[in-house]
Amino acid sequence: MVAVTTVLVIIIVWSAVSSPLDRRGITSALFFMVVGFIVTLLLPQVLDLRVEALAAERIAEVGLALLLFSDATRLNLRALRSQLSWPTRLLLIGLPLSILVGFGVGLVVFPGIAVASAFLLATMLAPTDAALGQKVISDTAVPPRVRQALDVESGLNDGLGVPFFLVALAIANAELETGFTTAVFTNMTLQIGWGVAAGLVAGLFGGLLFRLGDRQGWIAPEWRQILALVSALLSYAIAFQLGGSVFIAAFVGGITFGYTVGPVRSVVSMLAEQAGDLLAAITWIAFGALALSLAIPHITWQVVVYAILSLTVVRMLPVAIALAGRGARVQTVAFIGWFGPRGLASLVFALIALERGVPEAEVVLTTVVVTVALSILLHGLSSVPLVAAYHRWYSAHSSRTPDAAESVSTIVPRRRREIPGASGIGQA
Repeated sequence: MVAVTTVLVIIIVWSAVSSPLDRRGITSALFFMVVGFIVTLLLPQVLDLRVEALAAERIAEVGLALLLFSDATRLNLRALRSQLSWPTRLLLIGLPLSILVGFGVGLVVFPGIAVASAFLLATMLAPTDAALGQKVISDTAVPPRVRQALDVESGLNDGLGVPFFLVALAIANAELETGFTTAVFTNMTLQIGWGVAAGLVAGLFGGLLFRLGDRQGWIAPEWRQILALVSALLSYAIAFQLGGSVFIAAFVGGITFGYTVGPVRSVVSMLAEQAGDLLAAITWIAFGALALSLAIPHITWQVVVYAILSLTVVRMLPVAIALAGRGARVQTVAFIGWFGPRGLASLVFALIALERGVPEAEVVLTTVVVTVALSILLHGLSSVPLVAAYHRWYSAHSSRTPDAAESVSTIVPRRRREIPGASGIGQA
C-alpha cells in the first residue's frame, strides 16, 4: 500500500500545479516520469511497483484507448473528409517509410544485431503518441490544418503499426509460418477490419442510445459522462475479443459516437478523457520508477544514438517525403516532423515483447525505453518555444500568401485542454 499511496500523492501534487507547469512545457508525462525516477532513486522501497507485464500492458492499452476515443469524438467528419490529403499521406507513406528508415538505421547503429530484431525495434518506435502530442494539437496558435493532420495521424498510426509489429515479433521469435507479405496483409486485414467493426458497433450502439435517451430526457445527468466512457470501453472489449486493433477500434468508435450524438460530443466524453489521463499517469510513474531505472545500466552510446536518430531522421525524413508536392512549406514539414512523440503505444509494444520474449531483448527494450524517455523530455520542453516560433513564421507567411496550403480552412473542434492563450500566443 505504500507504493499505491505514493502514486496517489504524486498525482494529487501534479493536479494542484498542472496549469502553470504545463504552460512552461512541463507535461504530465514528463512530471510523472521524472518524479517516479527520483523517488525510486532516493527511496527504492517506496515505489515498489513490480507488476506483471500483462497487467501493465492492459493499463497502458486502456489508458491510450480512452484518450483516442475522447479525442476522436471531437473530430469534425465534414472537415476531415475534405482535408484527408495530409493525414492520409502521413499514414500510408510516412508510417511505412519510418519503419524502413528505422530498420536501416538499426542495422547501421547496431552492427551485430539480428535483422529480425532491428526490424522489430523499428516497428515498436514508428507510431506516435496521441496523448503526448496533445499540447501541440490543442494549441490554437498552430494552424488548424496542421493540428488536424497531427491529430488524425497520431490517432490511427499506432493501430496501423500493430500488424507490422506482430509480424516482426513472430519473425524475431521464429514463429512466422507464412511469407512476410502474406503475414503482413493477413494481420493488417484482421487488425484493421475487426478494429473498425468493433469501433462502429460500439460507437453506434452507445451513440444511438445516448441520442434517444437525451432527446427523451431519460438520461440522468450523472450518467451522461458514464455512458460515453463505457462506450469507449466497449469498443476496446469487442476489438480485444475479435482480435482486432483496440486502438483503431477506440478511434473509430470515438468518431462514430461523436457523429451520432451531435453537438454535445464536445462535453460528454470528458470523463473518458480524464480516466485515460489517470491511467496514463499511473503508467508514466511506473515507467520512471521501473523501466527507466532498470534500463540505465544497459544504456550504451549506440542506444543513445539510435534514440536521437529515431526522433529526428527516422521521423522527419519520411514526413518530408510524404508531404512532398502537397504545398507545405519547409517550416511546416519540419514542425510536423519534429512533433511525432513516442509514448504509450511503444510502451505497449515493449510490454508485449517482454511478455512473449524476444532475442536481444536487452538492446531492443533498452532502446525503446530510452527513446520514449528522451521523447517525453525533448518534445515536452520544446513545445512552447517551437510553437511560438512557428506561429510567428506562419503569421507572416499567411499574411503574404493568403492561399498558402497551411491556411486552408479546417474545422478543429475545441478540446478540454484548449486554454485561451495557453502558449502565450494563441487565442481560442
